[in-house]
Amino acid sequence: MQETLSGSWALFFSAFISSTIAPGGSEAVLAYMISEGFYDVRLVVIIATLGNSLGAMTTWGLGALAAQKFPAASLLPEKKQNALNIVKKRGIWVLFFSWLPVIGDALCFAGGWLKLPLLPAFLIIMSGKLGRYAVVAWMFV
Repeated sequence: MQETLSGSWALFFSAFISSTIAPGGSEAVLAYMISEGFYDVRLVVIIATLGNSLGAMTTWGLGALAAQKFPAASLLPEKKQNALNIVKKRGIWVLFFSWLPVIGDALCFAGGWLKLPLLPAFLIIMSGKLGRYAVVAWMFV
């Protein structure tokens, strides 16, 4: 039981960090846990989705904080400037693609910068991330 609990926390933190600080390996952790057969597939998908979604919302919050201190969008690096323009043009639904490597974190940052509504942003981000983890899980069941 203790090993299962610590593995679940490891997955959660791996997913959280993958969505904030560093490019991650949460998909690899999820795949390993599923292939070992000790974990309920639905539970680990939910844990990974929550961790990754909360990490994305941390990035969203950093974008909102940055917008208060630095309202001029021209101060952003080019990657975040491109994401800001995409979110401005396409709207909140583009946050569904926050699971994509490289641009996903920038989309979340841009969503916060633009002060997109918190709950709808969270639900859209979470649905995209759930879809990604469900596909990874399906590949390793």
